[in-house]
Amino acid sequence: MWQRYYSPSNVAEALEILAEHAPHARIVAGGTDLLLELERGVRRADVLIDITRIPGLEQVTVDPDGTVHLGPLVTHNHVVADARMADLAFPLARACYEVGAPQIRNRGTVAGNLITASPANDTIPPLWAMGARVVLASTRGRRTLAFPDFYLGVRKTALQSDEMLVDIQFPAMRANQRGTFLKLGLRRAQAISVVNAAVVLTFAEDLEAGQAPGARVPVVDARITLGSVAPTIIRAPEAEATLRGFPLTDAHIEEAARLAAAAARPIDDVRGTAEYRRAMVEVLVRRALIALREGTEKYGWPRRAPLLWGTWNGRVPFTAGAAPHFTLTASDTVEATINGQKVTLPNAAGMTLLNALREVGHFHGVKEGCAEGECGACTVWLDGVAVMSCLVPAARTQDAEIVTVEGLAREGRLHPVQESFVRAGAVQCGYCTPGLIMSAAKLLEEIPTPTRDDILQALTGNLCRCTGYVKIIDAVERAARG
Repeated sequence: MWQRYYSPSNVAEALEILAEHAPHARIVAGGTDLLLELERGVRRADVLIDITRIPGLEQVTVDPDGTVHLGPLVTHNHVVADARMADLAFPLARACYEVGAPQIRNRGTVAGNLITASPANDTIPPLWAMGARVVLASTRGRRTLAFPDFYLGVRKTALQSDEMLVDIQFPAMRANQRGTFLKLGLRRAQAISVVNAAVVLTFAEDLEAGQAPGARVPVVDARITLGSVAPTIIRAPEAEATLRGFPLTDAHIEEAARLAAAAARPIDDVRGTAEYRRAMVEVLVRRALIALREGTEKYGWPRRAPLLWGTWNGRVPFTAGAAPHFTLTASDTVEATINGQKVTLPNAAGMTLLNALREVGHFHGVKEGCAEGECGACTVWLDGVAVMSCLVPAARTQDAEIVTVEGLAREGRLHPVQESFVRAGAVQCGYCTPGLIMSAAKLLEEIPTPTRDDILQALTGNLCRCTGYVKIIDAVERAARG
């Protein structure tokens, strides 16, 4: 899929490599979209420049003036895990929590979601509604673009082939602002949006934490953005205008929802008809406005979302200048620590980690169910974090630590989760079982006494085709009880 793989130690080095090899090079971070596009021939890249080991790029920072910055390595789970984001950027936090499943959110970055530029992507509408801008860098310099200038069409942006997105910046929500994000998918997790909507309102007076504006405080500004209903993310200016200067009465909410639906320009596709999408825009906008009026927009927001990070603190484990620097060709050997042992994987640098583990390393406990991040059967731990190995370049694991299901048993004894699966009768055909066990074991490392809802959320990235999941959940609860 690619011929050469670079792991630069800093941004300047990454930009130099990108300038040298453009337009045949791509920056890769999570790779959850890019690897699938390369495999399907949708995109071509002879050179991958992996920035995931450059320190400092994974940080969320807030300036004294309230400007929020997301580095290019900030994943969806970084946003979910940052308690500040629920207060300063709740629409984005909610959208990040709706993306994929924990393993996807551990690799997929907000920057990557923006660059992919699908009209169904979840993080674009909230960031657009909050007035976000992107900073693009190259060896030629930097430029900052607002979203209306960055997005040019379906899956098309103003990003040049020698540019890297190095910063996402937006103003933190103020005391007189409230916002939310709602999404309709065909299932409760791992779903592409049929329709999504972000709403950010500015009220005429400050509101205390948790205070509902009700139907008395006038709206002085409104931003409504809609996804999956046009070639790009769109605003609903007529709906926004009908809210300005008035409190959120039932009549104004109904009119705004109707006008938002009228702004949509959907198409028929496999996920829904245009008529259905337009109707659902009205429903989502109505629900969002009612929730903001009643102060219930954060209902269901998890107190502690299962991240499947284990004990990882979310930081790149290198200091400035100490990140590993190497170059591999597609036929090179990858050397990694797998299940505590040094392992060489010949001719594996051009593969996905899933294929390298199964075909070269013969770790057959790692299963291929879908090879596109949908089923979780290939879940492994990469540097302590649960990921789907089908979406990780094998070259990324050079000098990294990997744990597969074969590495959970120690000194002849099964891992407690493995033993609980046996005792609870949670194994049917067994194909999905390794991935489920890897997710569950990481959950218990992170949250030793999970609630049933914690377990359900942690396993959203793992599909089982045999069972109703009852015995699987019972097994995890049994393991948690010791």
